[in-house]
Amino acid sequence: MNKMRMIWSVLAVLLSMQASSAETDKPKRIIAIGSSITEIVYALGQQDRLVGRDRTSTYPAEALEMPDVGYRRALSPEGVLSVEPDLILALEGSGPPDAIAVLQEAGVQYVTINDEFSLDGVIDKIQIVGTILGVDDAATELAAQTKHQLSQAQTAAYNAAGSDPKRVLFILSAQDNRITVGGVDTHADSIIRLAGGVNAADSVSGYKPMTPEALALAAPDVILMMDRRGNHDTEGHDLFSLPAVKLTPAGRNKRLIRMQGAFLLGFGPRTASAISDLSAALQDVGDS
Repeated sequence: MNKMRMIWSVLAVLLSMQASSAETDKPKRIIAIGSSITEIVYALGQQDRLVGRDRTSTYPAEALEMPDVGYRRALSPEGVLSVEPDLILALEGSGPPDAIAVLQEAGVQYVTINDEFSLDGVIDKIQIVGTILGVDDAATELAAQTKHQLSQAQTAAYNAAGSDPKRVLFILSAQDNRITVGGVDTHADSIIRLAGGVNAADSVSGYKPMTPEALALAAPDVILMMDRRGNHDTEGHDLFSLPAVKLTPAGRNKRLIRMQGAFLLGFGPRTASAISDLSAALQDVGDS
C-alpha cells in the first residue's frame, strides 16, 4: 500500500512538470532529504542540480559543501525554503507533517520516495529518482549495475556464513542501561540477514527496548552498532560492563562491530559494499 501511494505521488509530480512551461519543466534546484536519495543523485551524475541536503547526507564528501537544511525527521520550513528549491526529494519518514504541509503550500514540488529496506527497494529507489530527474537511461544502467553487485555480495556472504551463521544483535542505543535493539521489520534486520547473519532480536518487531532476560535468551555471538559520536555513543568497555550484555556470548568474548550508520542502513547504491563489509567483519570476529 505504501508503494502504491509513492507511485501515485511520483506520477502526480511528473504530470505537474509536464503541464509546466518548457523553461521550468525540469527541476534545476533540488534538495535531497535522506542519505540514500543524495547518494543516488550523485551516482546518476545529477549533483549539479542539488542546492541542499539533510543532515544525514554525508556521502560523498562533496555533499558536505552544500547547505544543511536540518535533520530529515525534524525539518524547518524556513531552512528548506531559504535555498529556494523547486523540487524536494524526500525519503519516506521525513517530516514532521506540519513542515511538509508548509513546504507544499509554498508551491514547492515535494516527492516522497519509499524507504523499502530490501534489494528490490534499492533498485526501485534508483529507477524512481532517475525518472523524476529525467535521466531514465542513466538510472537503468545504474540499477542494472547495482543489482548485479547486490546479488554477488549476498551470494558471497551466504557462502562465507556457511552452516553456522553468527547471531547478531543490533543495538541502536544503550543509554542508562536501557538497551534498544533492532528487531524484525527494520533496516538492521534486513542488512544482518543479507550479510549472512541471524538477527538475535527476531522476537522483537521494530526498534524496541529489550529486557535483560530477553537479551540473555537472545544469546548474540556479536553486537552490531552504528559508529556514532556524542551523547548517543556508547564506548565498548561501557557496553560490555552492562550486566545484560556481560553474560551473552558477545559480551564474554567482547565481540563488537561498528559501522557508519548511513553506509550500513542506508539501502542506497553502496549497499552491496555494506553487505560485503559486514560479512567480512562477522567472519573476522568469529576467528578472534
